[in-house]
Amino acid sequence: MPATAFLSYSHADEKALERLHKHLAVLKREGALPTWSDHAIVAGDRLDGLISAQLERSQVFVALVSPDYLASQYCYDKEFARALELAAAGRMRIVPVILEPCDWLSSPFKDFAALPKDGQPISSFTNPNNAYLNVVTGLRRIIEVAGLETGSMVNEVAMSGHARRPRIKQDFDSIQRADYADQAFATIRGYFRACCAELGRIGDDLRAKFEDMDGTAFTCSVVNRAKRQGGEAHITVHNGKSRNSGFGDISYVYQRHAERNTSNGSIRVAHDDYQLFLRMDNFGMMPGRDRDKTTPEQAAETLWSEFVRQAGIEYD
Repeated sequence: MPATAFLSYSHADEKALERLHKHLAVLKREGALPTWSDHAIVAGDRLDGLISAQLERSQVFVALVSPDYLASQYCYDKEFARALELAAAGRMRIVPVILEPCDWLSSPFKDFAALPKDGQPISSFTNPNNAYLNVVTGLRRIIEVAGLETGSMVNEVAMSGHARRPRIKQDFDSIQRADYADQAFATIRGYFRACCAELGRIGDDLRAKFEDMDGTAFTCSVVNRAKRQGGEAHITVHNGKSRNSGFGDISYVYQRHAERNTSNGSIRVAHDDYQLFLRMDNFGMMPGRDRDKTTPEQAAETLWSEFVRQAGIEYD
């Protein structure tokens, strides 16, 4: 039975909760991490009793930490206080998600490994979607690596800033590899869709268009009107769905609405004794990163950056 996550948040941070729900859509659709928040409460429910009951039956406590959360008597003094008791009894895993800069390191939250990575506040990211993807990746890792099951919770407490995680050798079959490729394609597609929307809000000089071609392909165009020559970039990305095309599990070509029989590069699913990961062909060594072990989020960021660079757009 999959673990249930209790989402604890201040109502002042409701927009952040809504955004997190959208990024958790794939996990919830897979049935890997059912979530509960007080949005599920309907008229006539006994509020305190229902919230308490849901908290007691959950195995993961996701706290959206902000100045408003730390100031909330209900969130901090009741929900989080009870979560600490359940964590001490080995019945719950506490996952702080840092929304904004606040004094959380002076609270008991400091004892738990926070998301996004290193407790960097989501509000500090240039593209908040990158932060939420990092949160989802962390939650997925908890599920896949720690193997959360009802009744067998081991709380992961940060010690000297580093959480201990067991490394378990395993074999990966064709279905697992295909599912990972589907997940990676969905992540890349979602990243491109979000980044196109972000570019469209920046100013009149930038235009971006994202189009789903079908369930296994999308195309994207970016126009930089400030650049008279070479101010356009186009890309089509295909999910290979394990076809023997020689173009990898995910292929891309720098054209609009390109067919499957062309490719400028590919992304392949690979694995070692412990984990699945991606390998990106036709890319040099990325600074600070092993290109032979790339996550779907890293692949999305790298491919987008290379794509828009062709239109004269780069990120700090």
